[in-house]
Amino acid sequence: MSSTEETTRPEEIRAVPVRHYGRWIAGVIIAFLAFIVIRSVVTNAHMQWDVVGDYLFNDRVLRGLQNTLILTVISMLIGVVGGILLAVMRMSPNPLSAGAAGTFIWLFRGTPLITQLIIWNYLALFYPRLGIGIPFGPEFVSADTNSLISQFSASLLGLGLNEAAYMAEIVRGGILSVDAGQLEAAAALGLSRVKTLRRIILPQAMRVIIPPTGNETIAMLKTTSLVVTIGYFELMVATQQIYSQNFKIPPLLIVAALWYLFMTSVLTLIQMQIEKYFARGTTRANAQRQTWTNRMLGFRFGNRDQGGQR
Repeated sequence: MSSTEETTRPEEIRAVPVRHYGRWIAGVIIAFLAFIVIRSVVTNAHMQWDVVGDYLFNDRVLRGLQNTLILTVISMLIGVVGGILLAVMRMSPNPLSAGAAGTFIWLFRGTPLITQLIIWNYLALFYPRLGIGIPFGPEFVSADTNSLISQFSASLLGLGLNEAAYMAEIVRGGILSVDAGQLEAAAALGLSRVKTLRRIILPQAMRVIIPPTGNETIAMLKTTSLVVTIGYFELMVATQQIYSQNFKIPPLLIVAALWYLFMTSVLTLIQMQIEKYFARGTTRANAQRQTWTNRMLGFRFGNRDQGGQR
């Protein structure tokens, strides 16, 4: 290489990181405000943290917590199974099946959940007796509605069927996310619609279905508190009964809030593991590698992408 070429060659570009002074200032302000809030909560005598410790593992609180978890699990099972059936019916070429599913979804999504809970609890006012028989003919089996619909069953019917309406749209969106060529390939192989759905469509759709389903589960955990309107004993009812006797309202509300925060945190961690399992072998697998602070609190540390930009 000649000396002329060496002198005319441009200098190497020196990349200078951009200084984000606004971010540092905002971070300092947020940290200062967070310190003030945390200090006020910890040192506030009206919080009565000693009473919170006394009632955190109270027998009635734990019994209400158990009922809350039972309601959440069974209601979500009803919602998921019902949502899958409704989604399949909604996408069926049979207009009667599609219309029935659409009407169900319209009805249960269009009315408030608290109204549905009250209607199920007082179903005897609409139908004093429930039975099975021939329309406009004799009944083979019948029973008093009040003996069939208890507070527990009314809670499950209200929560589960309402959740099924929302899960139907989540499942339908997941099924529609699968490429149509998968259906054509399955049909070419001679697979039935049931086998195609079970072995090909749903396993791929789960990557889209799982995240909103996890959110619905967390929401269901907190929505169970609405059964207080019909008097079923769960976590909020337990704390209400206690503070109606001792008038220690703030610490008992904190007890309920702490248990809800703990359970939602556990459910979030479970959701992260399930998402990671169904994201195996895809480009989304790396995106699922996040800490619990990233997922639940939104804190991100280190590089945001592979390019090293912050």
